[in-house]
Amino acid sequence: MEIDILGKNDTRSGFGAGLSYLGETNPNVVALCADLTGSLKMNDFQNKFPERFFQVGIAEANMMGIAAGLTIGGKIPFTGTFANFSTSRVYDQVRQSIAYSGKNVKICASHAGLTLGEDGATHQVLEDIGMMKMLPGMTVINPCDYNQTKAATIAVADHVGPVYLRFGRPKVPIFIPENQKFEIGKGLLLNEGTDISIFATGHLVWEAIEAVKELKNKGVSAELINIHTIKPLDEECILSSVSKTKCVVSAEEHQIAGGLGESIAKVLASNSPAPMEFVAVNDKFGESGKPADLMKKYGLHSSNIVDATLRVLKRK
Repeated sequence: MEIDILGKNDTRSGFGAGLSYLGETNPNVVALCADLTGSLKMNDFQNKFPERFFQVGIAEANMMGIAAGLTIGGKIPFTGTFANFSTSRVYDQVRQSIAYSGKNVKICASHAGLTLGEDGATHQVLEDIGMMKMLPGMTVINPCDYNQTKAATIAVADHVGPVYLRFGRPKVPIFIPENQKFEIGKGLLLNEGTDISIFATGHLVWEAIEAVKELKNKGVSAELINIHTIKPLDEECILSSVSKTKCVVSAEEHQIAGGLGESIAKVLASNSPAPMEFVAVNDKFGESGKPADLMKKYGLHSSNIVDATLRVLKRK
């Protein structure tokens, strides 16, 4: 597997770049932020298009209601705050005013997962994918690097309907080509293999890339697919891969319950059952610490993907 590192940046900056591009190309795009403009990298949009930027303060529930209202006039609102405040704090507003009403709101959620780091468990939401994918009509996207997050941000503006776009805080390797088209609902094959299908999302895609290299050294041919869209899930891609490899590992920065792995398991159970291992947080809250240290402690490291692969191969 040859994947070039094109640099390093945080996925939230990819969102900021994508939002700024949309400001220049789509006059209907507006942005709302809950007192975290710098953290969400929304400064450029705010500076260039102040009449289309709304700072609502620490009033996330109001922000969701305002965003829903703006869609009635044909605007395409992008809301920006931390993932915890984009979901847990405002779930009633998202459910009633956006999802149930089918409003064209793009809920943009930064600082997701353990990699939020030192702010600790109260801010490290690990349940958000599950909460959002359960809402009827909600599209759920979790890109893996700066370039893919920028492309996803641009793509969701053309998608009609509510979207949950999840991204993170730390700087991570950039490996998706800058000009690669982002297709909502389509898995992205990163490496062909015959022994195991590894499906990863978000920050765990890079860890999976590292795991595939180590597995190759152990004589294991791993197929790696980046599942950037968790809902709608690319069932065809999943089933096609597993029909060849006959076993699966899923990897995500989320609780085991409600995440990507659970969605894949449902597809397999309904169509073609296969042995499966899950790399995810196992029913625990996070804690304050350095992102890299937390990822290792909670079992979200490339070595955990390797171990899960070796376990599931014994069950083929």
